Amino acid sequence: MRHKIQEQKLPWTVASAGTASYHVGQAPQPLAQKVCQAHGIDISDLRASKFTQSDLAKYDKIYAFADDVYREIMKIGGASADMSRVDYFLNELNNDSSSGRRDRKNESVPDPYLGDEEEFKQVYNLIEKTCNKIIEKYK
Repeated sequence: MRHKIQEQKLPWTVASAGTASYHVGQAPQPLAQKVCQAHGIDISDLRASKFTQSDLAKYDKIYAFADDVYREIMKIGGASADMSRVDYFLNELNNDSSSGRRDRKNESVPDPYLGDEEEFKQVYNLIEKTCNKIIEKYK
């Protein structure tokens, strides 16, 4: 998403964070870096960070990539959390009538972390399609 908004010169701020702390400070998985690099995107300088309660107020839109992440965001936010700006990432793609995926509500992005390069390529393509839909929708 960062790469795409820079290309289109959009005045957006994009951040990424996990809801667990076991990768905080680490670079992206090597296969993720390799697949992104093959598309002209260098993510080697990124470092994992942890989602915080203040992130709920800081950002206009927050996307969860999976069910467990969505639930953790709710837990981190607490009982008074405003979840109106939180959605499943793939809902942006799946709610579009031209995607052919309309019947897929709250679907998780597959996690290729322990997979092979082909799995990372498939997930990259899915994320890219969804990022394009987000830009098209909010631009």
